[in-house]
Amino acid sequence: MLSNTQRENFFLGQTYNSSFLCIFARQLNEIRQHNDMADTTGRRRSSTTKIVEVPQVDQYGHKQPQSLDMEVAVLGALMVEQDSYGLVAELLKPESFYDHRHQLIYQAIQTLNAEQKPVDIMTVINQLESTDNLEAAGGEVYLMQINAQVASSAHIEYHAKIIAQKSLQRQLITFASVVQTKAFDATIDVADLMQEAESTLYAIAQKNMKKDFTQIDPVISQVYELIQKAQTKDGGLSGLPTGFYELDKITNGWQNSDLVIIAARPSMGKTAFALSMIKRMAVDYKVPCAMFSLEMSNQQLVQRLMVNVSELSGEKLRSGQLAPYEWGQLDKRVRQLYNAPIYIDDTPSLSVFELQTKARRLVNDLGVKAIVIDYLQLMRANNLNYNANRQEEVSMVSRALKGLAKELNIPIIALSQLNRGVESREGFEGKQPVLSDLRESGAIEQDADIVCFIHRPEYYKLFQDDKGYDWHGKAMFIIAKHRNGSVGDIKLAFRSEFARFSDLDTSVPLPNSQESDMGGRFVSPKMTAEEMAESDKIANALGTGDSFSGLQSAQQEDEF
Repeated sequence: MLSNTQRENFFLGQTYNSSFLCIFARQLNEIRQHNDMADTTGRRRSSTTKIVEVPQVDQYGHKQPQSLDMEVAVLGALMVEQDSYGLVAELLKPESFYDHRHQLIYQAIQTLNAEQKPVDIMTVINQLESTDNLEAAGGEVYLMQINAQVASSAHIEYHAKIIAQKSLQRQLITFASVVQTKAFDATIDVADLMQEAESTLYAIAQKNMKKDFTQIDPVISQVYELIQKAQTKDGGLSGLPTGFYELDKITNGWQNSDLVIIAARPSMGKTAFALSMIKRMAVDYKVPCAMFSLEMSNQQLVQRLMVNVSELSGEKLRSGQLAPYEWGQLDKRVRQLYNAPIYIDDTPSLSVFELQTKARRLVNDLGVKAIVIDYLQLMRANNLNYNANRQEEVSMVSRALKGLAKELNIPIIALSQLNRGVESREGFEGKQPVLSDLRESGAIEQDADIVCFIHRPEYYKLFQDDKGYDWHGKAMFIIAKHRNGSVGDIKLAFRSEFARFSDLDTSVPLPNSQESDMGGRFVSPKMTAEEMAESDKIANALGTGDSFSGLQSAQQEDEF
């Protein structure tokens, strides 16, 4: 083994011509044959340098896309001029190189740059020796051959683009081959294969798509446009209105590319809040919304939404025991849900890949502007290591959701569970959730742009706070983290029998059920004169003869 002094003298005092390289290689092999000894770390090296032969064609005789000359040119330039690494760092990864030797050499150069160490042929050899990869990389002779063929780093960026292009071609070939093989497998569901193929192809495209820096001028113009658009909107909101006045006042609406986490303990009303919000966004403001429900079926969700808008208890709708006027009220109120831009997916144990595929279709094909997920902890991560724990899986899911929100440029609202830490604390303030209560992962707090909590003190039999405020039928909506704005607490009205949240100052109590069941004419405080007249007409129709035929005839009469 040559000493560092011998190497330095060789590189500084000799010219890189092929005849001398042959003499040096012969001398190097003689030294190794007579002095086969362990290195400083105790590992022994073989007496000869093993050169790895790279197959040029695949099993079908197709030549793989490659450019070994370009790979040699780039590696040689990187060892000649260290500053050239910045020109190719974003274009190339070790796997971009076709020759495995070149992958190891580039990885060593990458490591040296990351550690801010000098990069030349000597330091690269030392780095490869330290990882026991020198022989697998072709040995010292091969490295010197590479170094000898390049005099400068001219055109290195152009050469790197060619290598990256060849690498992308190989990825597409591998992708097509895998899809073809699986398509022949009768045990694989075609729909699942199509979904997997779409996700994989999109991942390849995203991985190879590089976003360059932007000069600030066009960005300033874009921000001006956003401000002008916000000025023309009701209330001056720059984002999507949630339908809750105080919440919109603090957040300015849900903002594009934001990941919003709404967390609470079980039975606090996470799904009820999500449905109340979706109804307001989609029905009142005509904002297309999608909801992925991993916990409830689409029928259960729609039934709860019907309870929300009809102001009839869930027990009555489930039992079907409705008075004539209640059938009229149900029919009239539910009509507003027809043709509403609300899309529901109730796939259980949804994976991140499946969500990404479906979300892209919803946004591109149906113009969806917001996505709600109920709830985050029920999702599955992709390509999870067998030894990974639940915390790592939830972290992967939260990062994927943030990436998806940014990619689609829409807000993603994910419901989340809280751990049992809340239950162990006492007192009015002790029961209020904090960020550390987020279940199974601190990554949720880091990835989210907004973290909110739903807290109903009356659930814990706490009906008054320290200031004597009455919390009967009320909920606290806590904004605990807001990356681009302020935090604060919002008071909301909650009607448990209707599973509905509303602004506190606009909530009007309904007549109690005992008075309603006594008969007579039911008048909702939110019904207009027109609605009341139609309710009377349908109720009268239902009161004579068969209920369903009466309802049908009343509807037909209304259409004419």
